[in-house]
Amino acid sequence: MVGLGTWSTFDLSRQQEHVAREVVDVAFAAGTRLVDSSPMYGRAESVLSRALGERRSEAIVATKIWTRSVDEGRAQFRAQLGLFDGRVDIEQVHNLVAWREHLEWLERERDRGTVGLIGATHYSPSAFAELSEIMEAGRIHAVQIPYNPHEREAEREILPLADDLGLGIIAMRPFGEGSLLPGPDPRRLEPLGVRTWAQALLRWTLSDPRIHVAIPATRDPVHARDNAEAGSLPPLEPEQRLLVEKLAAEL
Repeated sequence: MVGLGTWSTFDLSRQQEHVAREVVDVAFAAGTRLVDSSPMYGRAESVLSRALGERRSEAIVATKIWTRSVDEGRAQFRAQLGLFDGRVDIEQVHNLVAWREHLEWLERERDRGTVGLIGATHYSPSAFAELSEIMEAGRIHAVQIPYNPHEREAEREILPLADDLGLGIIAMRPFGEGSLLPGPDPRRLEPLGVRTWAQALLRWTLSDPRIHVAIPATRDPVHARDNAEAGSLPPLEPEQRLLVEKLAAEL
């Protein structure tokens, strides 16, 4: 599945919010259902809420708690309930900040039904040992980590452990925060059965069966459509995946 991230793209003024609505409209029409945000992303949560509008019931809303303070974390959560019709489908502890303290009250919210699944995220391989600790504690359902042809550290421990434990994996940074774009000459993509290099990267990420969803972020409705369509394409064959890795190594 290809979801929709909001990092650096949905922190918009009221005058700019039409951009987010257009992106959400096109992405959902093409099959996107999971959306991801965080209090860390400025106005992104509130912009996403208004962009979803009546589609909230169709969406899987994944967002985050991002603070060392339990009181502030609960305040962030109350704001999220107001934005997303009283429920967060996947509530993640952002970058493992105070995860032990937040898990205690998040588990109570899950039992009340205001949280669906609990997750944890981190962008840096230097934190993967700690991420493994929370995974092995049996208190979360999903993790979010970077995964693309330039960032494969998760293959060493996180992906095998998640597979063993039956945890969901959300792949952030499928385009390496732009470092993998714009990509090679489109003619070199013909063996991959894609129209764009972004689709090739998304198919590469999703071809690992341990990955459940990738969350590219964009402000471009055309890119949103192309990204979402990649989620309906079949996994790459091994030789195709190797070709993506070869092309990415040249960037």
